[in-house]
Amino acid sequence: MANQPEPTFWGYRRPDGRVGVRNHVLILPTITCATQAAKQITELVQGTVSFIHQHGCAQVGVDYEQTFRTYVGMGTNPNVYGVVVLGLGCETHQARSVAGEIAKSGKPVELVSIQDHGGTLSAIAQGAKIAAQMVQDASELMREPFPFSELIVGTECGGSDACSGLSANPAVGFVSDRIVDCGGTSILAETTELIGAEHLLANRAVDDKVAKRVYEVIQAMENRAFTMGVDIRTGNPSPGNIRGGLSSLEEKSLGAANKAGTRPLQELIDYAERPTRKGLVWMDTPGHDIEQLTGMVAGGAQIVLFTTGRGTPTGSPIAPTIKISTNSAIFNKMRENIDINAGTIIEGTETIDSVGQRIMDQISKVCSGKLTKAEILKQHDFGIWRIGPTF
Repeated sequence: MANQPEPTFWGYRRPDGRVGVRNHVLILPTITCATQAAKQITELVQGTVSFIHQHGCAQVGVDYEQTFRTYVGMGTNPNVYGVVVLGLGCETHQARSVAGEIAKSGKPVELVSIQDHGGTLSAIAQGAKIAAQMVQDASELMREPFPFSELIVGTECGGSDACSGLSANPAVGFVSDRIVDCGGTSILAETTELIGAEHLLANRAVDDKVAKRVYEVIQAMENRAFTMGVDIRTGNPSPGNIRGGLSSLEEKSLGAANKAGTRPLQELIDYAERPTRKGLVWMDTPGHDIEQLTGMVAGGAQIVLFTTGRGTPTGSPIAPTIKISTNSAIFNKMRENIDINAGTIIEGTETIDSVGQRIMDQISKVCSGKLTKAEILKQHDFGIWRIGPTF
């Protein structure tokens, strides 16, 4: 690998110094009551994206703080050029507060309130007017070449099968090591799906504090299950995983942990938090695909590698998601959803390293503008990990 040139991509430098691989204008609804209006703005104005959700009101404490952090993280993600923050006016997550935090990044931010603007139609008109100007301004930006050290790459394991831990996940682990060696950041997530493999990651922690944190987040996740009368460690994985050939959570976890490659674990961060260190980072998220994906993107990931043994169409509204199949059968069956086939490793026609290099090449192309299958199909999925009840 030492003789290979350092990989690069073409992206957009943002005012806060980070680099985006997309140039979206985000219509960000801070309350479920505003999501339909936000969607209608995106239908009117090309170049805008948004998402449907059920959050933003009747939330308290750490649950409120985590949702607020997720909103802000989506708006400040470097793939976003500018943001129209769309609120109702009386919600718990005040649009003004969200807009104020996003504005600290230096990117264009405008606020629209449905109540203050006299109703839905007036708010849509005002939001569309602002968004149209933002899109035109964004279109003037030119891509520039950047090294992979500017990247935060999220990694995710969707519905698994018996091949996941042998093909796609190790190939992503190869990529994770390459990203780290280039000076970039690789995010490992899915705390639920690391139960049973936590000792392997704790042994790679850069210090005792990080190692201790590994066991703490695993125990916290198990305790959440206990409060609902479930011992998740002794339970089976999802029905799809069982049909795919996995018999236990530990078997799933040992395969999923391969996405982390072999480099030291630098830190363990909370959901939707931005990494403070380069290298391999663990974000504490659930195993739920969309909630996990949202957390990593809110934490600053510009691109996500998503392995699947069962076939998963999930994507993000602002971060391209590269789908990698663990077996050739599901790749051939769902070509419209999956970008790369790692089943060739199982068939013996490729090695983990060669598939990993193909993924690296794809990252460079996608970060430079190539659309993923999920983007083409407009898989604008969004969901926040709620850690408290609604009041």
